[in-house]
Amino acid sequence: MRSARRLGTGPGFTVDVVTCVDDHRRWSPPEVGDDYRLVLVRTGRFRRKTDEVASLVDPTTAYLGVPGEEERFAHPAGGDVCTSLSLSPALWRSLTGEGRRKLRPTVYVDARVELAHRALLTAARSGDQQFALAERLLALLSTVLGQSSSDHADGSATTGSKARLVTVTRAERLVTAAREAIAAGHPAAEGLVPLAELLGASPYRLSRAFSREMGVSLTHYRNRVRVGRALDRLEDGETSLAALAVELGFADQAHLTRTVRRHLGHTPTALRHLLTGRPAHER
Repeated sequence: MRSARRLGTGPGFTVDVVTCVDDHRRWSPPEVGDDYRLVLVRTGRFRRKTDEVASLVDPTTAYLGVPGEEERFAHPAGGDVCTSLSLSPALWRSLTGEGRRKLRPTVYVDARVELAHRALLTAARSGDQQFALAERLLALLSTVLGQSSSDHADGSATTGSKARLVTVTRAERLVTAAREAIAAGHPAAEGLVPLAELLGASPYRLSRAFSREMGVSLTHYRNRVRVGRALDRLEDGETSLAALAVELGFADQAHLTRTVRRHLGHTPTALRHLLTGRPAHER
C-alpha cells in the first residue's frame, strides 16, 4: 500500500513524501509515469525495473522518471519512505539543457547529496516555499542532474557480445547483493574478505566489480552508509559521539569525526547544529 503527503509546491514543482508499506518480492503490475521526477529514498530500500533492467534503490541511490515510462517495483526488504520531486516539463527542460544531455536513470547519492536532501526537507517544513524551498530544491536538482549526465557506467551493456552482457549482469547482481548485505548490517559486511565469502566471490572480483558498477570503492561506499546512519542520529540530537562511534563500528570518536569530515566537509558537532538548529557539546 502506498500513500503520499504533499510537503510543498512552487512554480513548476511539487514535493511529496511517499510511504510504501508493501512487503513482497514479486514485481508489481506495470505502472506508467506521467511526470518528470526525481525520487530519493529517506529510509528503506526497494527494487525498480524499467526496460527489463532492474536496480536497487536505497538512500545511496536516486532515480529519475520521465512521462510515459513503464516501471515495476518489488519490496523484498519491506517498506520505504521516499521524497518525490515532480517537475513541470518547462522546469525539467531548463535544468537538463533542453533535453540535450543524456541522463542516467539511476544516480549515486553521496553524503553531500543526502545532506542536501535533508536540507530540502527542513526547508519544506519552514513554510517558506517560494524562496527557501525553491532554492534548496534547485540546488539539489542541479547537483543530481549534473552527476547523472557526467557519470558513466563502464559496465554498460549497450554494446558488445552476448557473453559481455552475461558478465555485466553477473557483476550487477554481485554488487546488488553486496549493497543489500551492507544495508542490512550483516556481520559479514564488516570486512571485504568475509563479505566476498558470503557472496561466493573472490575479494578481488567483488572489489573490482563494485568500483566499476558504483563508481566508488567498496570501502568508500561502506563508510558512506555509516555516515548516513550518523546523520540520522545527529538529526535526532545525539550528544555522545563516542557512543555513536562504537555503535556504527568506527575505531573511536576520532575515526568517526575524520570519516564524516571527509564525506561532508563538516565535523559531527557542526552537522548536529546544522540539522537540529541547537548547539550541543561532544562527549
